[in-house]
Amino acid sequence: MLTNTFRLNGRLALVTGSSAGIGLALARALGQAGASVVLNGRDAVKLEQAGEMLRAEGLTVHARSFDVTQHASVTAAIEDIESSIGPIEILVNNAGMQLRGPLEDFAVDDWHRLMRTNLDSVFLVGQAVARRMIPRRRGKIINVCSVQSELGRPNIAPYMASKGAVKMLTKGMAIDWGPHGLQVNGLGPGYFKTELTEKLVADQTFSAWLTGRTPSRRWGEVAELGGAAVFLASDASNFVNGHILYVDGGVTATL
Repeated sequence: MLTNTFRLNGRLALVTGSSAGIGLALARALGQAGASVVLNGRDAVKLEQAGEMLRAEGLTVHARSFDVTQHASVTAAIEDIESSIGPIEILVNNAGMQLRGPLEDFAVDDWHRLMRTNLDSVFLVGQAVARRMIPRRRGKIINVCSVQSELGRPNIAPYMASKGAVKMLTKGMAIDWGPHGLQVNGLGPGYFKTELTEKLVADQTFSAWLTGRTPSRRWGEVAELGGAAVFLASDASNFVNGHILYVDGGVTATL
């Protein structure tokens, strides 16, 4: 049956930056579709709390705290997961951060920190996992992009640069690894209600601008990203490669 191609039963998924927000929502969706999920984050306590919450919902969840911006940490963690839990068949590169400020005053250290978190982590974890997937000739990698992979806003130029780079890295991964049986795609969220956007949601002026700018006329709820993630992680997307799927209420469709 067609619906069976969306099931992830028996597969292991690693979701980086998944102790809260979008990452946690994506991990929950993959788990609900049948996958066993490895949560990742730097705060081990917060990570375990997220794991306990998902386990209480009946999902199979593991937790691994490691720094996705450090090559040695990533290499050791992927080795540990593959040897102690099982082969990673689905990778969601979600870890990310936002720093705002006028570009002319943006600190060099902040630039490098943002790039390490948003871009280097995608390369490091993606490469480490792909090296395991390639001999198996099977694997799904989903890189979390953003509407800022396409569109700009004042005072977030470095973030835009990082997410534009993730978009093109996704395409490059698909080109290089597609011949080995991997599908690599991007998931591009629009504006969603999360812990990181609480102040923007509460800003009546910004919310009014955003909802007026969005064809769906509202903020997104993080659970609404789950279906797209499950699609890109499942056999239903086996001939989808190098694509960025925007889940944005139509923001990228209109001026």
